[in-house]
This record gives sequence, C-alpha cells and structure tokens, in this order.
Amino acid sequence: QGYFGQQSTQPQTLGYGLTDSPVGLLAWIYEKLVLWTDNYNWSDDEVLTWISLYWFSRAGPAASLRIYFELRGDCEDMGRNPTIPMGASFFPKEVLVLPAAWLRNSNNVVFESHHKTGGHFAATERPEELVRDVQKMFAKGSPAFAIVPGRTGINIG
Repeated sequence: QGYFGQQSTQPQTLGYGLTDSPVGLLAWIYEKLVLWTDNYNWSDDEVLTWISLYWFSRAGPAASLRIYFELRGDCEDMGRNPTIPMGASFFPKEVLVLPAAWLRNSNNVVFESHHKTGGHFAATERPEELVRDVQKMFAKGSPAFAIVPGRTGINIG
C-alpha cells in the first residue's frame, strides 16, 4: 500500500530519483521482482532486461509511475458493468488478490482460472499456464471465440 500511496500522490518526485540513478532504479525494480513473485529465481539477464526496459525507453523510468496518479482520481468515467467478455487468471502471490466474486459482479467474466503458484510477474514465472489460459479463453466453442470481427479465434486441436 505504501508503494501505491507514493506513486499515486507524488509520482514525479520518485521519477526524478529513478531517472537520476541507475543504482536507484535497479534497487527499486529488483525489490519488486523479488517480493512480488512466488520464489521465482531471476537470472542476471532477466533482471538486467527489466532494468533496461525502464532505463533505455524513450519515456524513461518515471513514465511507469504516472498511471497510479491517474488512477487515484474519479473513476466514474470508466463506465459500469462492461459487456466485453473478460478473462481472469488468479495467481496467489499477486500483489493484491481480490475475491473473484468482486470481479464477476461488475464485469462480463467468461473465463476464470485459479493457479496454485505464481505472482505479479506471471508471464515470466508461469508462462505456460498463462498461455494455456489465453488459449482456453479464445478457443473454438468458448464464449470469447471470434470476439474480434473478421477473426476466428484460436483453433486448438
């Protein structure tokens, strides 16, 4: 919660620190990579790739902080009860694990999967499971099959 509080109130202050110091950026990102995973063993190359994505991007390290500031405002303009089919993959070590019923209550959830392991960086920690979830959600016969006009979804044998 402190992480969200910092970024949602004064993101630019933190952004200056992360932009000014590669070591500061490394410490900030590495902490999240370690604490927000389910005991995933990051290789040096993976850590350096994450740091490089922030450091060398045109927008710079501070760009990732702004969304938290924007989210703290009034969210009424986001609409209520979207009709677009949505899928959700739940990983137990995610930073914030909300009850699935909350998501179902206010969204058109057509696919839901609960995993035994994994955290915030599930695409890195549990890529096969996440890919299977996407394939199941868009597979022939699923509620999200052919949701995109002109596309036929995923045909899984």
